[in-house]
Amino acid sequence: MPSAKQKMTEVIQSQPEDATYEEIMRELAFERMVARGLEDSRAGRVVSSEEMERRMRTWQK
Repeated sequence: MPSAKQKMTEVIQSQPEDATYEEIMRELAFERMVARGLEDSRAGRVVSSEEMERRMRTWQK
């Protein structure tokens, strides 16, 4: 598994040469969110669609 620094370098290097600072930061944040989501899924920290629907309904009240 690559280190955080290696993964960040990969993401940065995959960006076009004219990418802005904001675009690069957005890609780094997106990469981290996906990685955390996959970690949660593998660890069983998930919520069913039905449960999420129920929770969202309570937010709308």
